[in-house]
Amino acid sequence: MSMAPRILIIGQGLAGTALAWRLWERGVPFVIADRDEPLTCSKVAAGLITPITGMRLTVSWRYEMFYREALRFYRDCGRRLKQRFFFPRGYVRLLKDDKELAKWEKRRRDPDMPPFLHRNAPQLDADVIHDPQNGFQQRHAAWLDTTAFLQASRCFFEPLDAWIKSNVQPEDVQDDADGVTWNDRRFSHVIWAQGWSAAKHPLFDWMPFQSALGTILTVKAGLCGEKRIVNRGCWLLPRNDGTLRAGSTYEWTFDDPNTPSPGQVRNLESALRSLIKAPAEIITAQTAVRPIIKGRQALVGTHPAHPRVAFMNGLGSKGSLRAPWLAHHLVGHLLDGAKMEAAFDLQENTV
Repeated sequence: MSMAPRILIIGQGLAGTALAWRLWERGVPFVIADRDEPLTCSKVAAGLITPITGMRLTVSWRYEMFYREALRFYRDCGRRLKQRFFFPRGYVRLLKDDKELAKWEKRRRDPDMPPFLHRNAPQLDADVIHDPQNGFQQRHAAWLDTTAFLQASRCFFEPLDAWIKSNVQPEDVQDDADGVTWNDRRFSHVIWAQGWSAAKHPLFDWMPFQSALGTILTVKAGLCGEKRIVNRGCWLLPRNDGTLRAGSTYEWTFDDPNTPSPGQVRNLESALRSLIKAPAEIITAQTAVRPIIKGRQALVGTHPAHPRVAFMNGLGSKGSLRAPWLAHHLVGHLLDGAKMEAAFDLQENTV
């Protein structure tokens, strides 16, 4: 490396924040440049971390590896910032019909299932939850208070002159063989971690982005002290402030990334009424775009033709889970020359 490492991070979502903490742990100077938008995917996200997911009822890919790193990372950040962000929780998945029940009877025998299954039945309150039978409880699930985590991290980095509000455009950042220049400042690398807007970046517009708009409700409802996350038709997350979050939707085509669709809000309200018996008061509906790269779990690494330009993106709905491990992996590559794992390597996944 022709200059001491000093890294520019574009974007302070979950990816950019995890990268900043990894660099801080190594004592490497960095600057985060962030647009400071009020609503972003990372700020709207519920921060759910669950091992058995989706309609197929399968264990999330490499869950044990990602979860172990996330658990350690968020607890370390909480100790540094003297604030708790990461909350392990039981997660109850209720099966909505006979077809799903039959599918689960097959899935539960898969050899990777036992570590994530609670041995006892969920025992939900039938006075609170509609049809609480025919479900299972997961172990090693959690939720991250993403808004609090991002805000506390910013408040830590900003007095260190490591956070700047700036709407950085691709043409504002110039790279050469020796480093990167932005705003008359010199860096060893730049890492673009801006989420779905990277689809318009001229160095990354070749990627098959297939991002999805998601809507989440914040509601009030009496659950008689139930603290577990419950899912059937939609998930319901009891938060520490007494509110609940319910979601979420996937819209593959959309015109306005900042305004919830009335139809999607109605669908969520209907799913919520089918899940809980208590009346639910809708406080807010928020929407944001998940950065998804088609056919990829996430992509990180350096640009094939611009070795000083790095990228971390495509975490989709699993940013809270995967960001800590991926950030550690990328920082090790940039600082130590560690080999990128092919499954995530930007250069191995060009089209």
